Amino acid sequence: MYENFGVKPLESTPGTRARMSRQKSRDTQVELALRRALHAAGLRFRVHRRPVVGVRREADIVFGPAKVAVFVDGCFWHGCPEHATWPQRNAEFWRTKIEGNQRRDADTDARLASAGWLAVRVWEHEPAATAAVRVRDAVIRRRAAKPSGSTPDA
Repeated sequence: MYENFGVKPLESTPGTRARMSRQKSRDTQVELALRRALHAAGLRFRVHRRPVVGVRREADIVFGPAKVAVFVDGCFWHGCPEHATWPQRNAEFWRTKIEGNQRRDADTDARLASAGWLAVRVWEHEPAATAAVRVRDAVIRRRAAKPSGSTPDA
């Protein structure tokens, strides 16, 4: 069955399979902490939205009129240069998966940029307060660059 699609079945231990299935893809602790810090800084935003119509990529936090899309990337899943680990079991599968995520992230950033958006990537290990300052500064810069008469972010 799998051979027809060029995909090998994932051979993992029941413990690994159970642990991976519990990984949240949205509203993680890191994401919630960042949203709280941004809200405390007076910023308002949308969560889990596709910034660009026709691009099937969802940002974790979106500042619409400023055209800033924030992605909170997990160190394991996105291959953090500081904290990435390469599993020994199913090494080929995981390397392919993580490198594919990295290619998709770069493609997402390029697609957003070509549509006039700024993608801001935050690693899960980055303190929420530090990340919030980076995001806030990006939003403020983008707002300042917009012509007068633009609406505030929603």
